[in-house]
Amino acid sequence: AAWALVPTLAPDRARPPRLAPLLRRSVQSPSYFSFPPPSVMSTPSPSAIKAWLLDLQQRIVTGLEEVDGKPFLTDSWERPEGGGGTSRLIEEGNVLERGGVNFSHVMGTNLPPSAAAARPELAGRAWEAMGVSLVLHPRNPHAPTVHMNVRFFEATAAGQEPVWWFGGGMDLTPYYGNVSDARHFHQACHDALAPYGAALHPRFKKWCDEYFYIKHRKEARGVGGVFFDDFNELPFDEAFGMMKSVGAGFIDAYLPILKARKDTPFGERERDFQAYRRGRYVEFNLVWDRGTHFGLQSGGRTEAILMSLPPIVKWRYDWQPEPGSKEAELYEVFLKPQDWLAD
Repeated sequence: AAWALVPTLAPDRARPPRLAPLLRRSVQSPSYFSFPPPSVMSTPSPSAIKAWLLDLQQRIVTGLEEVDGKPFLTDSWERPEGGGGTSRLIEEGNVLERGGVNFSHVMGTNLPPSAAAARPELAGRAWEAMGVSLVLHPRNPHAPTVHMNVRFFEATAAGQEPVWWFGGGMDLTPYYGNVSDARHFHQACHDALAPYGAALHPRFKKWCDEYFYIKHRKEARGVGGVFFDDFNELPFDEAFGMMKSVGAGFIDAYLPILKARKDTPFGERERDFQAYRRGRYVEFNLVWDRGTHFGLQSGGRTEAILMSLPPIVKWRYDWQPEPGSKEAELYEVFLKPQDWLAD
């Protein structure tokens, strides 16, 4: 298997080895997961962005299929108001209990409220949005759930310059915390942003910690990662390159963790806690997530939008973990925003 050369992440608290070079040598094509070369475009090119996003979707699905051993289904759809997309999904896989890697490209004549909230002066403009969004829910409670999204948005009006921006990021949601996993994931996020300035990673990490915070529970969703939105402060070619680096970096960030944890022994206690914590994931996505709100408000495909929800979830009234347990450690250590790359 292509991923056989990926080393197992250490279970202790030592910083894991750099895995990206081994990952890239482990696949048949030497450029399979390498970052794309810098763009030479100076103005927005939706067709180039769309082509790259579709390629990213396929590369991620291929990598996941090699780990799971079960093929992803393909479901293409069209949106009556304009545009459509392709959903790649898996349910009851060997490793992934449920997951999806979705591409969408939608457009309209009146910007939805969720998109105009941060830029009210754009209300009423025609718009075009495209992106790749994924959520993966492994069956093993020791393998964390993960989310990644990269997207492009453009709003236009006759006689005015188009307004464009990029958004995206990735974040990790463990059920049983592992410092090595958290450090590896954050290192990959750091490395993806490093070519575009030292200030971006700490800024986008803080943004992620703040965004993926469940306000009504007063707790973080997971160990974070990076998040950015409404990003157009770099020239278009550099901003596009930054988005590509984040999207392409997902494989190096997550696949080694999934491979390392997918066969860890577990029992009913671990599955029960996983289902309980998945309830927090559902709450955030339905109550707070801007992407979910935008998809529903813009008339997107509901099945694709709600692909992010896990298949088995539990709620309990005022449940508290047993003191000193691994479940309590998640709350006490891993759901506290911190610098995971600090020595």
